[in-house]
Amino acid sequence: MQEKKSKLIDAVIVGAGFAGLRALYTLRKAGLSCLVIEASDEVGGVWNYNRYPGARCDVESYDYSYGFSRELENEWRWTERYAKQGEILEYIRHVADRFDLKKDISFKTRLESAQYDESHATWNIETSKGDRLTARFFIMAVGQLSKPKKPDIKGESSFKGNIYHSALWPREKVDFTGKRVGIIGTGSSGVQMTPVISDQADHLCIFQRTANYSIPACHAHISDEEDASIKADYKTRREQARNSPSGLGFVPNGASALDDPPDIREKNFEEAWNRLGFGFALVYKDILLNEEANDVAKEFVHRKIAEKVHDPVVREKLTPKGFPFGAMRPAVDHLYYESFNRENVELVDIKEDPIQEITETGIRTENNEYPLDIIIFATGFDVFTGSLLAPEIVGRNGVTLRERWKDGPKNYLGLSTVGFPNMFIMVGPGSPSLLSNVLVSTEDHADFIRDLIVNMKEAGMDEVEANAEAELQWVEHVNEHSKKTLYPKAASYYMGAEVPGKPHVFMPYSGGVRSYRRTLYDVMDNDWKGFDMHAIEERDVR
Repeated sequence: MQEKKSKLIDAVIVGAGFAGLRALYTLRKAGLSCLVIEASDEVGGVWNYNRYPGARCDVESYDYSYGFSRELENEWRWTERYAKQGEILEYIRHVADRFDLKKDISFKTRLESAQYDESHATWNIETSKGDRLTARFFIMAVGQLSKPKKPDIKGESSFKGNIYHSALWPREKVDFTGKRVGIIGTGSSGVQMTPVISDQADHLCIFQRTANYSIPACHAHISDEEDASIKADYKTRREQARNSPSGLGFVPNGASALDDPPDIREKNFEEAWNRLGFGFALVYKDILLNEEANDVAKEFVHRKIAEKVHDPVVREKLTPKGFPFGAMRPAVDHLYYESFNRENVELVDIKEDPIQEITETGIRTENNEYPLDIIIFATGFDVFTGSLLAPEIVGRNGVTLRERWKDGPKNYLGLSTVGFPNMFIMVGPGSPSLLSNVLVSTEDHADFIRDLIVNMKEAGMDEVEANAEAELQWVEHVNEHSKKTLYPKAASYYMGAEVPGKPHVFMPYSGGVRSYRRTLYDVMDNDWKGFDMHAIEERDVR
């Protein structure tokens, strides 16, 4: 293949999901030339690939959307409180078209490698199309839920039926009518698809390793009156979300779960259970901080599960054990627990009865065989670092990002890593990321990166890099904050426990969206504290 060359680009952005599109819009508006490379043939990121039945967002629609354009807010009409995958994808497509973003996106283009050129302070980037790009700035906006994780089960290739992965779902509709279906995994995707598939399949078998908590989503259609009311004061709602610990659009209770008498606490739990979805974990300020407070919330949730599941044996298996409520991200569901009351739904505890192999006709466990026509891997992702470490990224002195992060991610503010100048990571490890409404965190990062780049250009600097001392202090700060929470008490993807061999370190920043933004402002107000900027003698003038 003949080598393709391009002129120098200000910024190459990897990924055309919410983060990549916001970075493109923001940097382009600041006068930078930009190119987004996207592996798929369209925008959307996780919402493009995760088309499985029942896929929805666990953040309310009005909050899980961009806040940079008042016109966009007013013209887009959400139809449901928690938007389905299809509606979210339509929203992202609308944004890309409305702001003419696609002209700067190279679709069906995967990042193969990126290498920093120290003499020119540029990144040399190679793509799956054979393109060789040169960019001043290199931005990884690949998302945390973009590298699917698939179990290694003996005999998969022998199966005569169809196998699907929740994160790589086909675009054509899958018909489950009259089928025997097996779902491996009870994370968010397994929880969301179970009620939908159980309504269609002849028999549905759920293979569960670890029972996790799930909160009812309380789906509802949005009336014209509610839509008008929210849009009339959208700015206040946005500011409320931006200045909350979670980035969600409600005011958390500032009290301890232990302060209120039992009847008041029960009332608050009940109201939150029937309205807040994922926000139930934040109904009191210390549910995720204090084990005693967590226990009272956990007792309430266990009672709710018991009310929903009739069979005592199944109920016991579905009731989470051994970790605090919320220490693994709770799912948000619609009739998940109730699905196990159906005669055509079966639960298999694979801790008690491990899967041995996939056969031609189904799944064989240690003690049983389950005949199946369709197998679904609802096994999630290699979260936080998987998509960042997949390509070959080489910084100063030939050191790769994989080598730099072999003991876990190290960076400053979750944005910049020592040894990798002019490279930024959006909503990655070390930032609020998946502990927040990620749309709020995405917009914070896009604006911060823009301001940093503009400042550099105005100062005549060529490269910016995290300071080694600032990086070390931030890593210690993230770790210290996590120790104040209950998150480390669960073997979750927050701790890197979802992939064998992955370093077990706490990945996101648990100090909250508001606290994190204050840190960003402090860095900006103190001459970009923690970043080193340099001018180089030889500049690439192509």
